[in-house]
Amino acid sequence: MVLPLEFLQQFKASDIPDPQEYEAWQSRNLKLLEAGLLVHPLVPLNKSDVSAQRLRQIIRGAYDRPLETGKNSESMQVLRSAVMSLAGRSDDGTSDGCHWADGFPLNLHLYQMLVEACFDNDDGTVVDEIDEVMELLKKTWGILGINQMLHNLCFAWALFNHFVMSGQVDIELLSAAENQLAEVAKDAKTTKDPNYSKVLSSTLSSIMGWTEKRLLAYHETFNTSNIESMQGIVSIGVSAARVLVEDISHEYRRRRKEETDVARSRIETYIRSSLRTAFAQRMEEADSKRSSRNPTPVLSILAKDIGDLAIKEKNLYSPILKTWHPLASGVAVATLHSCFGNELKQFIAGLTELTPDTVQVLKAADKLEKDLVNIAVEDSVDSDDGGKSLIREMPPYEAENAIANLVKVWIKERIDRLKGWVDRTLKQETWNPAANRENIAPSCVEMLRMVGETLDAFFQLPIPMHPVLLPDLMFGLDRSLQLFVSKAKSGCGTRNSFMPQLPPLTRCEVGSNILFKKKEKPQNPQYRGSQNGTTNGADPLALPQLCVRLNTLQFVRGELENLEKKIKTGLRNVESAQADVTDGLDIKFELCQTACQEGIQQLCETTAYKVTFYDLGHVLWDILYIGDIASSRIEILLRELDPILETISGMVHNKVRNRAITALMKATFDGFLLVLLAGGPLRAFTRQDSQIIEDDFKALKDLFLADGDGLPEELVDKASSQVKNVLPLLRTDSESLIDRFKRMMAESNRSGAKNRLPLPPTTGHWSPNEPNTVLRVLCYRYDETATKFLKKTYNLPKKI
Repeated sequence: MVLPLEFLQQFKASDIPDPQEYEAWQSRNLKLLEAGLLVHPLVPLNKSDVSAQRLRQIIRGAYDRPLETGKNSESMQVLRSAVMSLAGRSDDGTSDGCHWADGFPLNLHLYQMLVEACFDNDDGTVVDEIDEVMELLKKTWGILGINQMLHNLCFAWALFNHFVMSGQVDIELLSAAENQLAEVAKDAKTTKDPNYSKVLSSTLSSIMGWTEKRLLAYHETFNTSNIESMQGIVSIGVSAARVLVEDISHEYRRRRKEETDVARSRIETYIRSSLRTAFAQRMEEADSKRSSRNPTPVLSILAKDIGDLAIKEKNLYSPILKTWHPLASGVAVATLHSCFGNELKQFIAGLTELTPDTVQVLKAADKLEKDLVNIAVEDSVDSDDGGKSLIREMPPYEAENAIANLVKVWIKERIDRLKGWVDRTLKQETWNPAANRENIAPSCVEMLRMVGETLDAFFQLPIPMHPVLLPDLMFGLDRSLQLFVSKAKSGCGTRNSFMPQLPPLTRCEVGSNILFKKKEKPQNPQYRGSQNGTTNGADPLALPQLCVRLNTLQFVRGELENLEKKIKTGLRNVESAQADVTDGLDIKFELCQTACQEGIQQLCETTAYKVTFYDLGHVLWDILYIGDIASSRIEILLRELDPILETISGMVHNKVRNRAITALMKATFDGFLLVLLAGGPLRAFTRQDSQIIEDDFKALKDLFLADGDGLPEELVDKASSQVKNVLPLLRTDSESLIDRFKRMMAESNRSGAKNRLPLPPTTGHWSPNEPNTVLRVLCYRYDETATKFLKKTYNLPKKI
């Protein structure tokens, strides 16, 4: 007998006066038929079963319009046909009875409905008479086949379900469900009943599905107003997962249990999922916050928001999640670190230049990373590995490296631009002394201005590592300044560029009128003049232009100290400055400093030898001591030197003026000595001429002493020592000179031939103890003894 069917057939609508009560009665019986024959059948249904399809349609239709019940109604005949067809099925194919309420599923369903008596119909809370209701429920266990384990499971589900229906606000229901689920977890370990396991799996899967939907995005689910419920929901979700994995999963049983910490694994999944979802939301919000009124870069806004999110996670959620995962905060910040890192990588990959927005983003990223790492380190102090595994999950953003690389590109562009400017500008520089009062090249002033602007721009960069990158900038600027100095002196030559080639050795023609007769045209020694010509005041190697070059190098050298002070001031004023920021930093333009010193020395010598042997060459080679010695003395050279000294004194900076004049003095002393020792065949000297020559040399020295207003006497004496050592040879008689020469040659050529003396090489180091010097004095000695010795020993000609 199918009782619900019989009830429906025996009673009509007229038997129950209240229509609503009749509809409720009919609905209960139809639900009972649905539960026994369709939802929980003894024999599983075939999807194509026509009777099952017909019964579903009848029940669905009855919800919209109540059936006409009673024995003879047509609708009841159709219902009976479908019900009896389904109730008559059995496992063995026989139909010897009705199986509409057989077996475990329906009994459990019925019991679940009875358990609802434990709850108040109005507010869903547990009734005060819970103990009495429980006693009544136990009396049905024998009839329905229920035991303590099934009761625990049904009651846990009912508590959980009522908590959900309460709007998740009844914490007492949540706590009761949590405690009841703990009993279920104990039961699950003590039985292997397949029917129980099936219901357990289904029930816990439903619970876990509901909890995970909320916990996988717990930032959306929980806030300060409902955070109290999070502990219980996490507990229920984790408990359900643990039972499903540890007590039901066959895969888990095949593995060693100690390899899997279900609770920790689930919590880690919740944390990572929720934080990724929260990160995506913050990204959208950051994008919407940027506007014309708030031009802050999106990633800067995002970095701040993620920092705030990490703090919220640490303070609000992690204390709850730590119950199951001791490194909850660490996992959270590692996840945020990874999410932001992915965005930052894309940002850095697209960078080509250093802009304020770029620096702002990278600084924000650096700050965020430090904050996240600090949270991770604090969270893992007591962990087994000290947090190493978490830190490995957080590869550095290297935001500072990215900034440094961009600054290096910025530095290279500035330096390349500066070097290009030097190349272009110095090709056009005229070294015009009228360009300014300081007599320096305008290009020098512009160059130093550009260097200063580059330093200012560098210290204005909003970066945190000025001291670290300063050496790169200083090296580049030092090289640029060195290039300027190098090009400023290039093309000027050296002292050797203007030193004349010495004429071949000759002997005097005694008896001729050489001492009293003006020769038609002297044959001057060959010397190398300027490659640029010497035609007018625009000559880049004219004396005024050379003075400008000298002043320019001195000006650069003087400004280096100011640049170094500027750098120290800039370092102290930057955002990241520390009290001792300049300590240990070598703030010096060493390459340029060295180049300036060498360049000034070279220009002093070049100017001196160019003036002496090129500008005054006609005096030295065409006039001085040509013909009558008394009428071709030093006065003309002194007259020519005087305006030159005035030009140098008036134009050259006082810090290099004495060096320039000293170089000129040495050059004129060298020129004077060359006239005596290599002046060519038109010159001849007697012993009596030595006094005139000594007086002339004294006059030349006095020119540079300038009655105490010129060079220091010690300096002049030191420079004149070579000439003073050679002059006594001019008053020495020829026989003594010959003996002296032979003795020196014998000492230097002890293994050589005794019958013929070799010609001593010209060393240029004139000295009374040097054979070539003594030989040259003999070559210009106007007497028979010297001429015969030279003829006999070396067969020297009288003319070139």
